[in-house]
Amino acid sequence: MNEMYELDGACLTVHLPEEVDHPVSDDVKAESDRIMEKQYVRTIIFDFEETDFMDSSGIGLLMGRYRALGMCPGCVRAVRVNGRINKVLHLSGVHRYIEIQKVKEEGKV
Repeated sequence: MNEMYELDGACLTVHLPEEVDHPVSDDVKAESDRIMEKQYVRTIIFDFEETDFMDSSGIGLLMGRYRALGMCPGCVRAVRVNGRINKVLHLSGVHRYIEIQKVKEEGKV
């Protein structure tokens, strides 16, 4: 498992790259499936800290992992989401199924 994937008990954290497009989505899907075959995974956390761009394949990745984990509330989370990615997630309707944690802006309380 490379540094992009972090397994802590039954929680898999995926640190996404700067751009989440079709090739990246395919790679993350394949690797997360491989990990889930070997280990029990109850929660997947997608860390968007480095991500500035995501297309529809990224939405498909999130929803596919949600479906793979049994579509239970809280099984897939998106953390450190910036404004642009947050807008994409809300426009697509993903926010109704996946918990989203936005980046706190500096200087705001």
